[in-house]
Amino acid sequence: MAYELVVVGASLGGLDAVARLLTALPDGFSLPVAVVQHRAVSPQDGDLALMWQRVTTLRVGEVDDKAPIVRGHVHVAPADYHLLVETRSRFALSTEAPVHWARPSIDVLFQSAAEVYGEGVIGVILTGASADGSQGLSEIRRRGGCALVQKPSSAECDVMPKAAMVATLPNHVLELEELGRLLGALAGPSVAAP
Repeated sequence: MAYELVVVGASLGGLDAVARLLTALPDGFSLPVAVVQHRAVSPQDGDLALMWQRVTTLRVGEVDDKAPIVRGHVHVAPADYHLLVETRSRFALSTEAPVHWARPSIDVLFQSAAEVYGEGVIGVILTGASADGSQGLSEIRRRGGCALVQKPSSAECDVMPKAAMVATLPNHVLELEELGRLLGALAGPSVAAP
């Protein structure tokens, strides 16, 4: 199967978990990555994209409405907006009601990615303290995509990984560095940096 997009969801403990996952990806990782990290409306964690850019050679940036989906880039959901895959080439942002008390919501991203990409999407659930993402990961799996979950015992908060494992049977349950290596293998050949 040729995968086309990776979607990642994280909550409590996710700042470090996403950083470690990105660090484990190979240089020249070829797929676009979209990340929802639960965050405050006025985030005290600062600029996530800038923070994560320090740990990877991939280009990292917050998504604007109607922004293109770019291979080898890490697209970060902005605070207080749902991030959706609108078409195979474009994202969209929404201010619709929070899902699981979160905006951005992992479920919203994952379900929209499953609808657009079907079996071409890889969903990754990391540490967190809610069930957000579990239904979206189940939808990715139902449509033939690949479902990956951080090993609960390695998560800062195991609620989100465990909820995902109850909702669907993941293809793999691994520690962060193993997830990064697996994503590298699933992505196929690396691309040259722009």
